[in-house]
Amino acid sequence: MSRLKLLTYTAVRAALNTAHRMIYPFLPVFARGLGVDIQTISGLIANRAIAGAVSPFIIPFLEPRGRKFGMLLGLACFVLGMGIVAFMPTITSLGIALVLALLAKVFFDPSLTAYVSDHTPYIERGSAVAILEFAWSLAFILGIPAAGWLISRSGWSAPFMVLGVLGIAAFLYIALALKDSTRPSRHADGVFGNARQILTSPVSMAAISIGLTVSAANEVVNIVFGLWLEDSFKLQIAALGAASAIIGLSELGGEGLVFALVDRLGKVRASGLGILANCIAAVLLTFIGRTQVGAMIGLFIFYITFEFTIVSIIPLITEVLPGARVTMLSFAGAGHSVGRALGAWLAPSLYLAGFSYNMGAAIVLNLLGLAAVWYVSRHHE
Repeated sequence: MSRLKLLTYTAVRAALNTAHRMIYPFLPVFARGLGVDIQTISGLIANRAIAGAVSPFIIPFLEPRGRKFGMLLGLACFVLGMGIVAFMPTITSLGIALVLALLAKVFFDPSLTAYVSDHTPYIERGSAVAILEFAWSLAFILGIPAAGWLISRSGWSAPFMVLGVLGIAAFLYIALALKDSTRPSRHADGVFGNARQILTSPVSMAAISIGLTVSAANEVVNIVFGLWLEDSFKLQIAALGAASAIIGLSELGGEGLVFALVDRLGKVRASGLGILANCIAAVLLTFIGRTQVGAMIGLFIFYITFEFTIVSIIPLITEVLPGARVTMLSFAGAGHSVGRALGAWLAPSLYLAGFSYNMGAAIVLNLLGLAAVWYVSRHHE
């Protein structure tokens, strides 16, 4: 597959990711614009998680229809969600848009990743997936500042109109220019045959658990690092602003490292090395995080090694069960969500005992992920 096509698909994903991520930095702005409190908007964010949780049981109905159908359905949800807010900017329409934007990613992302995997040899797939994953960091580095500029000039709902127009353009491009892969054959056991095959396969479940445990390890730090910076250095606004920039740069750096290294190292080896590096980063952060500069450096290393790991896992997942690639990617995405929920549940209690306990939990969870990588490497070609 040509790099130009990959870059075009990455731009489309960046638009979807911008809609998904902009709610966090602009949460107070949206709340003020709608005349509600922050807790109300936070409740809407929590509600959209339900769509992510049920997605693996929706995808089996879509996979036999082809990759193109899944992408177009995702973009249709995206355009509808953005349009509702653009033309009716209310708290209800925002809640609907958040769910539709997540459904857009649920349908579009695994369908696109599977499509690219279909047309890219496994030996080159890591770099191809890494190009697609640049869309996540680019949304934070470019998309969110652009949304902020629009909000400052035209009000809180302005980005939704622009994103909706971009969504229409993307829909037309995919509909007219993309030639679909050969449609996967229907499973002999019916519509949920692929899901049943995944849930009863130890190798598939081990592969899914890699992302689950690594995401949980990241979240036990992610939830409380802002509080830790505030408690440690009394510089909440400056420290959190710098930390946000660090996260964006580390995401970009991690994706760049995957592009450069994962196909040379091998997907299994890259995933394992990434987990080990993240463990070392957790230990390092504990020791050098006693100064503000040390904390920022430690956080950068922690997040860049996490991003390298999580992106390295994706091409590995694509080859665990090629006949059910979209469903497998969807289950892996649900695994990430469960891991983040677990990390979010553990993080506050661990922090009460001290930030070093969060670091310790991250290491333990990472080691569980490393064991899953070892299992997959031994039981799957």
